[in-house]
Amino acid sequence: MTDQAMFDDGDDPSRDDPSRDDLSDNSGGEGRDAESGPERRKQTGPRRVFLVLVDNTPEMSRALRFACGRAKRTGGRVALLHVIEPAEIETWMSVGDIMREENRLAAEKLLNDVSGEVVRMTGEMPIINLREGKRQDELLRLINEDEAISILVIASSTDKKGPGPILSYLSSKMASGLRLPFTVVPGSLSDEEIDALI
Repeated sequence: MTDQAMFDDGDDPSRDDPSRDDLSDNSGGEGRDAESGPERRKQTGPRRVFLVLVDNTPEMSRALRFACGRAKRTGGRVALLHVIEPAEIETWMSVGDIMREENRLAAEKLLNDVSGEVVRMTGEMPIINLREGKRQDELLRLINEDEAISILVIASSTDKKGPGPILSYLSSKMASGLRLPFTVVPGSLSDEEIDALI
């Protein structure tokens, strides 16, 4: 994996564009209030929707920041997907129901927190999707069901074991039917480095 993002959303981030919006404030690291800075670019056609798979991995924040920046700059919108995966062990029905409810509450809290970050960086509520099942299956199912989603943004893992299961899956022949491009953001990038790519 090279230390650069793959851009498949139809815009060249390397152009010298003085109207480009930078999410970072003067102190660096924290995102600037979405109401400050240049206005969102006017969208003449359908709004592009940038989908981010939400989980508890540290690299997820890298994909989220990139997607928010691209959405704000191009007049698009961010969509979030979190998948509650089934328990790996068999349990009594009552215990399983309790675990399922606890997992759902934790998922709702995670999506609520991430949605707050999206509002802070873009000024707009994201589209929220909460599903149960296997992550790879539900991700592809949502992409195929919702034609408004135009770009998938994921971040590569910083773990030495590999780029991460989702990226490995999408890069395999099993994902040959993927109908849209995806952008890979290196999980090691800082806020400032991501902002420079937007």
